[in-house]
Amino acid sequence: MLLPPDLREWVPKDDLVHFVIEAVEKFDMRSFKVNERGTGSAQYPPHMMLSLLIYCYANGIFSSRRIERATYRDIAVRYLTGDTHPDHDTICTFRRENFAAVADCFVTVLELARELKLLKVGTVSVDGTKINANGNKSRSIRYDRAGELVEQLKLEVAELLEQAERSDRGDEVDGQSLPEEIARRDRLREKLEQARARIEERAKAKADEERSDYERKCKAREKRKGSAKGCRIKEPDPTPEPEAQDNLSDPDSRIMRKNKRSGYEQAYNAQAVVDADGTASWC
Repeated sequence: MLLPPDLREWVPKDDLVHFVIEAVEKFDMRSFKVNERGTGSAQYPPHMMLSLLIYCYANGIFSSRRIERATYRDIAVRYLTGDTHPDHDTICTFRRENFAAVADCFVTVLELARELKLLKVGTVSVDGTKINANGNKSRSIRYDRAGELVEQLKLEVAELLEQAERSDRGDEVDGQSLPEEIARRDRLREKLEQARARIEERAKAKADEERSDYERKCKAREKRKGSAKGCRIKEPDPTPEPEAQDNLSDPDSRIMRKNKRSGYEQAYNAQAVVDADGTASWC
């Protein structure tokens, strides 16, 4: 690109981000706590930080780490931040130090949006239900068992390759069955490795989400003195539990049951949402 891009050309004119930016610009930010000295970590305009929080929360992005990632991945968020990238600590600190002010401004923005017919504010009822998945629970495998099978399959494939080599040297007539058997085992091993990778990714994502809460508890513990500090806080562990499972045919589903009296099935936990006017949706 020979010229710097204008991000305004990348965001649709009817995107909610334009409304959020204009609405927040009208707020008096004198009550917000900012670093007036401008020393230490990078400083960002409070109007921009508030707009960032409101826009991301309105789009269902609540984790500070995910908001930080959105400043790189989401075009509308990059436009809002002027292609700058506040880290998750800065975002989290701004929200904590201005919690009440952020809440008040968020309510004001929602009221403005309702008056302009941009959204509908009312009571929303949410309930969950189990929907059977297109997968058999016998195809689910534990993380530790998948690792054992991967190693076993590696040995079997190595043995089959050696046997194929011996067959080729011996010029046997039926030499086609062995490569097919090798391919079958290779595909199974690949699926098992993918299942373990998905389990590891979920465990890592969970640990990342718990990290900020762990750090907050550690700081609070250090401020206490003597025996008042209490027990040591357990650090989030990205290592999957041995019993964590993944389904080879339907990785998005989980083994679950409706209640204590029903059996376990491979299923989804679907959420039914109904608003005050009776409009329903599923997710």
